[in-house]
Amino acid sequence: MGCCGEAIDPNAPVPENRMVQAPTTMITTQPVAQPGPYMVQQVMSPPPQAHGIPQNLTGGGWSPSPAPPAFGTLTPNMTGPQASTFTGSTLTNGTIARPASTIQASPFGPGALPPMGSPPPQKPQSPPPDEGRMSVSIDFGTTFSGVAYGSSRLNGGVVQQILNWPGSFETHRKIPTCLLYDEHGRVLAWGLEAKNAGPMPGTTRCEWFKLFLEPHALRDQSAVDPRLPQLPPGKQALNLITEFLSCLWEYAKDQITREIGAVADLNSADVWLTVPAAWDAKGCEMMREAAIAAGLVQSARAGDLNWRDRLRIITEPEAAAVHCAYLTDVHQLKPSQNFIVCDAGGGTVDLAVYKITGQLSNLEIAEMCARSGANCGSLFLDLRFRELVKTLLADHPAHLDPASLAYFMHSFSETDKMNYTGVEDDDNMFHFTCFNVEDPHDPSVGLINGQLSIPGNLLRREVFDPVIAQVLQLIEDQVQKIHQKVDALLLVGGFAGSEYLKQRVEEQFASRIRVIARPPDADTATLRGAAQYGLAKRTLVSSIIAPRSYLMKVKLPAEQEDWHKRPAYIRNNDAGVPICENRLQYLVTKGAILRKGQRLTTRFCKFSQTIQDSSFLAVLYTSDSDKIMRYTDEGETMELCKWTVDLSSLPTFQQNAAMPQPGGFYTEFEIGLELDSAEVRGILLYNNQEWGRVTFDFLG
Repeated sequence: MGCCGEAIDPNAPVPENRMVQAPTTMITTQPVAQPGPYMVQQVMSPPPQAHGIPQNLTGGGWSPSPAPPAFGTLTPNMTGPQASTFTGSTLTNGTIARPASTIQASPFGPGALPPMGSPPPQKPQSPPPDEGRMSVSIDFGTTFSGVAYGSSRLNGGVVQQILNWPGSFETHRKIPTCLLYDEHGRVLAWGLEAKNAGPMPGTTRCEWFKLFLEPHALRDQSAVDPRLPQLPPGKQALNLITEFLSCLWEYAKDQITREIGAVADLNSADVWLTVPAAWDAKGCEMMREAAIAAGLVQSARAGDLNWRDRLRIITEPEAAAVHCAYLTDVHQLKPSQNFIVCDAGGGTVDLAVYKITGQLSNLEIAEMCARSGANCGSLFLDLRFRELVKTLLADHPAHLDPASLAYFMHSFSETDKMNYTGVEDDDNMFHFTCFNVEDPHDPSVGLINGQLSIPGNLLRREVFDPVIAQVLQLIEDQVQKIHQKVDALLLVGGFAGSEYLKQRVEEQFASRIRVIARPPDADTATLRGAAQYGLAKRTLVSSIIAPRSYLMKVKLPAEQEDWHKRPAYIRNNDAGVPICENRLQYLVTKGAILRKGQRLTTRFCKFSQTIQDSSFLAVLYTSDSDKIMRYTDEGETMELCKWTVDLSSLPTFQQNAAMPQPGGFYTEFEIGLELDSAEVRGILLYNNQEWGRVTFDFLG
């Protein structure tokens, strides 16, 4: 059975455990007479060299049929610090975690590992460096999306080309994230054509569907903002994202090929996809699933088993920070200085704090505190404006049909939203032409000569101030968290173009932050930064801060605290030792400093009575709380995934299985947990060599 997870066969008898000689580095706080796997050591280490992938595996890793999960996307040349042994409650590299205890089990990683008896995989020869590989970045936004591309063969790999879109002007660098469906659920139009389409019977226009992947909305349908448009019948947000990305990618491939000719090998390109900082691993994995289904990456040739690894996920503020850091001359930033990136987009506003490390000629930046974000982008100005119009015209329904409301919102969004200046505009009137001119005048609500006139102070109070107050609070929270001087605050994203937002930010923070600026091309900073990351072919963001804790459900020897708080969880094992179930083991603690590519490794030893007993099931949790929790029922954890592993292919298991012993046998192995800016991955290791990796199989 898997003791830190759920038993695979709850009716199977649990044999008496046999004594195992533990190495001197093992943590042995748990009685050795207890059956099952136990944790023996926990270390932080850089990624080891991966084994070659057996030919009988599809997709280049663990691939359960028929629908293999997407794999992790560790940048190939990422490196981490030397392994540091877990001692007490502090890792020697400064990462804080709870003291490790001996754990009874370790069910990990989905899995079709090689069948028992397969020879160990051979290490592949290093491929020649691919200097000319294309790097494509996709900024999939709530309201607008964009694509950029580059290669070391194009302009020296320095300048990225940003695509223009059908029906747009030369200066328009993004396309509306919009789809138009017919009554049968087929895509009639996308992008600008869908956005500009008038109401037609039997059609549905879909926008803002990215917000359905926000963490709370994913787990609780009642948390979905009721102001968002309804999805078409029979469609889920994932379907819409897949279909939009498919349209975007097909156009991008045609356009890139037209611009640079046959040298554009997009089938083998690295694709960088941005996601909001506030998303958790489940949203990122769904985004990865949609991107693969849309064909953003695919097998380029025979034997191309690792093609999924060419899809890289990067957070929006991380990508924007890379672009901003390259502009150090513009913002007078120097090594060791801190800067905040406020990525204010259409749907979300994301905040992150970075420090410039090293020399500017070999730029690296390090994350200084956990990222944050919220749904308070410029879209919510539009939604509040719509509510204000509906309130003003409640007695004039002729102006409240969908076409009229869309016309009002379009006028507001295209003109006044970004140019509004706040208090200076309080005494000005903002005029919006009525779509329906037959309605009588009503100066009491602003209906005059076929126009709706709204006072500037009313717009400020009802539309702008509530949303901008949320943005200011996000920034304030980040400034308070860092406990260090902030040298610059950089506003990027489409919402950063708001004059009123920039004015309010300067009013509140200019006395504390020397530089407050909008970089050139602020609306495409995320897009450019992701492309720059891909072209760099090295780690530009050297370290990240764990935005939440990652925990595992375990069973541990009962202590006095358990007898006092959870006596119902305690039972005696076959050796007569009291064991407390439903305990939590912290694998990564919120706020831990992790170098990109670094992994937290835990050694385990599993007892198997027969050769068929090679799999477990474990349950992992996340928590946004700063509180350290002991039990699974404390209410501040969220069940993240179930993770299973089949150990039958490991040499130690096969050797023991070849010489069956009446009392059973033990299999030693290691499990690594890897976090980067957007994804969480699990790695199965043996003798410090990688035998497989997966992203988590998320619970619905």
